[in-house]
Amino acid sequence: MERYGRIETKRKREIVLLRGRGCAYRKCAFCDYHLDCSSDEKQNYRLNADVLSRVTGEFSDLEVINSGSVFELDSSTLFEIKRVCREKGIRTIHFEAHYMYKNRIRELRREFCDFELKMKLGLETFDYDIREDYLKKGIPERNPAVIAKDFDEANFLFGIKGQSAQSMLRDIELGLDNFERICVNIMCENSTSIMPDKEVIAEFMQSVYPEYKDDFRVDILINNTDFGVGD
Repeated sequence: MERYGRIETKRKREIVLLRGRGCAYRKCAFCDYHLDCSSDEKQNYRLNADVLSRVTGEFSDLEVINSGSVFELDSSTLFEIKRVCREKGIRTIHFEAHYMYKNRIRELRREFCDFELKMKLGLETFDYDIREDYLKKGIPERNPAVIAKDFDEANFLFGIKGQSAQSMLRDIELGLDNFERICVNIMCENSTSIMPDKEVIAEFMQSVYPEYKDDFRVDILINNTDFGVGD
């Protein structure tokens, strides 16, 4: 498992994949990411501190991801993130959180008030039926502006049954209207029952990718390890 990477295109930043106690929601039908977890906080901290020791601060920008939400990292790891970012002169930190934690984000921003904090939501799509009936995301809200209220960035998942070039373009347009940046992830086969749809992926590559591949505000991951972390 690679846990440190450098993103050298568009918004340049370092990225670390840390380990927490695991996703508290754990109902997303497409995700087996939550398997990267441990209930042993001391072991998690040792692993995370070792990963964070590789951070150089070269871009003054650090993205922190883990198998769930930032709120599932232990307190020692959060302290170490702050310490390393101060030491390395990092000004911007990106964290991820599930929508169910939206009411805790203000508190987290206060805790990290010395930094510019960017919160990323795993939204996957604005299509409510796909998001909730098929993907089981647990985001009950339908209004894009309300969904985005506490978040700065969002992840989208493309290449699954029920999507089309039109729907994916609509997601991107709404995403850019409501978030500072978005990240498009193409569905890759994993241990869940949600499978990539080759026809939808082909539509994406033909009709969507050329429109946004050079857009500074849109990251596109064709493979889930394209940021240099993961397995």
